[in-house]
Amino acid sequence: MTPQSAQTTPATTQPWWREAVFYQVYPRSFGDTTGDGVGDLAGITARLDHVASLGVDALWLSPFYPSPQVDAGYDVADYCDVDPMFGTLDDLDTLVAAAHARDLRVTIDLVPNHCSDQHPWFQAALAAGPGSPERELFHFVDGRGERGELPPNNWRSAFGGPSWTRVTEPDGTPGQWYYHLFAPEQPDFNWGRPEVLAEFERILRFWLDRGIDGFRIDVSDALIKDTAWEDTPDGNPLIPKDDASGVHEIYRAFRAVMDSYDGDRMAVIETGAPDDVVALFLRPDEMHLAFNFRFVKAGWDAAAIRAAVDDSLAAYGAVGAPTTWVTDNHDTTRSVTRYGADVRLEGEYVPGSTAELPLDDAALARGTRRARAMAVLLLGLPGAAYVYAGQELGLPDVVDLPAEVLQDPIVARSGGTSRGRDGCRVPLPWAGSRPPFGFAPDGTTTWLPQPEDWASLTAESQADDDASMLALYRALGTLRRAEPALRGGDVEWLEQTATRLVLRRTPAAGVGGRALTLVVNLGEEAAPLPDGELLLATAPLVGGMLAGESAGVLA
Repeated sequence: MTPQSAQTTPATTQPWWREAVFYQVYPRSFGDTTGDGVGDLAGITARLDHVASLGVDALWLSPFYPSPQVDAGYDVADYCDVDPMFGTLDDLDTLVAAAHARDLRVTIDLVPNHCSDQHPWFQAALAAGPGSPERELFHFVDGRGERGELPPNNWRSAFGGPSWTRVTEPDGTPGQWYYHLFAPEQPDFNWGRPEVLAEFERILRFWLDRGIDGFRIDVSDALIKDTAWEDTPDGNPLIPKDDASGVHEIYRAFRAVMDSYDGDRMAVIETGAPDDVVALFLRPDEMHLAFNFRFVKAGWDAAAIRAAVDDSLAAYGAVGAPTTWVTDNHDTTRSVTRYGADVRLEGEYVPGSTAELPLDDAALARGTRRARAMAVLLLGLPGAAYVYAGQELGLPDVVDLPAEVLQDPIVARSGGTSRGRDGCRVPLPWAGSRPPFGFAPDGTTTWLPQPEDWASLTAESQADDDASMLALYRALGTLRRAEPALRGGDVEWLEQTATRLVLRRTPAAGVGGRALTLVVNLGEEAAPLPDGELLLATAPLVGGMLAGESAGVLA
C-alpha cells in the first residue's frame, strides 16, 4: 500500500502551502549511506530530524529519476522511477512515510520542458525518421541551406552554444535538426501534441498516488515555442507567455489533476518572467506558487529589496496568490558568497565567473552577516519561503573547485567562461573535523570535494552554539510558527533609507496575534532600534543599538 498524503487540510482553513516554508534537498549532496560518494534517498531519510528541527513544513527534492546525469538529473530518462544511484521506489516510499510522520510534506521536481535523449520517446523518434508521429512529439525541423546543413534559426541555448543539433538519419545520412533549450542531450517536448499533456497527466497521477504532496515545475514558462522559428536579433528564443499562450491551458490541466486529490496538493513554478507575467500563471485555476526571482536578484540594496517586495505583493495579490520568497537554490551562487562580494544575479543562474569573487576572511564574514540579516526578511514576509540545504549552515560557494571535477554542462557550453553551478552543490558537512564530514562513511571520496576548512560549519559544531547560523534558522522557524504576523497579513513600510529598512507586519484579519516590526540595518555602523520589545536579533546589540549589517524582530 502506498503512503497517503500528509495531513489533509480542513475545509475551514486556508491551504497549507500559502504560508509554508519549504526545504530544498539536493539528493546527491545531502547524505550518502552506501559509500559511493553520492547522496541517496536513505541519506535524506536519516537526516529528517535535522530538517524538522528548522520548523519547516515541507521538503522539495531535486530530481532523483533515472537519468544519464548530463545535467544533474534534469535530463530525465524515466519519469516514474528512481535512479539506482539514489535507491529504489521503496526507498522513496520510506522517505515519504518518515517525512509525513514528522508532519513534513514532500514535493518533488517535475521536468516537463525536456527529457533525456535516452528517453524511450526520443530514441523512437530518432529511429522513426522524418515526418513520423514519433518525431512530432519533439521539435524536429529541416535545416536551412542548400542541403539543410544550417540550423533552422539562430536561437541560443540557455547553457551557451546553439539550440539545435543535427541528427544522423536511420539510413546514415545527415538529417533534421532538433531543438533543445538547454544541452543537446535534453530535447524539448512539443507541447502542441496532445500526447505530451496526456503523458504528464499520467506522471502527475503516478506520484500523487504514492503520497507526493506537490511539485516544483522546472522551466515552467518555456513549454510553448514560437514554431515559426524566426531569427531574433540577440539569439534569444521566442517563448510566448502572455494570456494568449497555450502554456496556460497546460497548467489548467495540471491543476485539475491536483485538485482531484485530497490534501491540498500543490505546485510551484520556476519562471524568470516579469511580475505581471508570473501572475498569469498564478490565477486560481492555474498554479499555486512561483519563485520570486526579483527577491533573489535584489542583492544587498535597500531600494531594490523594497521594490521586489512591493511589486511582487501587488502583482501576485491581484490574482489572489501568495508570494514565494527565496534567496538560494541549486542554480545560484550561495548568498553568503553573493552578499559578501556584492554580486548581483542578472540571469536565473550564476554570475559569469565565481572564481573572480573576493573570498578573503573579511568578505566571507560580511557575506555571513548579510545572509543572517536577509534570513529575517526571507522568513518574515507574508507568504511561502524556500530554504536551500546548507543555507541554514551558512555555507559559502566553493569557488575553487578543480576544473577536472566540474560537472555542470554550463562549463563546456560556455567555453569555460563560466564555472557553472557546482560550487553551490558541494556535499553538506554534518559532523567531524575532516572530509567527508559525516556526509558519507569515513574515507569516502565525495562526488565534489568538500573544503578542508568546513569543520566549523558542520551541523554538529553549530548545534550548541547560540550564535551560529543554524541556531538563527531554528530560532526564526520557531518564531514564525508562533507569530501569525510572520506568515501572512499586511506589510506597512515605516522607513526606507539607503541603509535602513523598517516594516510593520500585521496578522491577517481574523487570524489573531500581535503586530511585529522587522528592521534591517544595511549600513556598517550600529543604528537605533525602533520602539518595542526585541524578540530576535541576528547579531549582538552594540550599546543598545542594532549592529551594522544585521536585522531584528520586535513586538
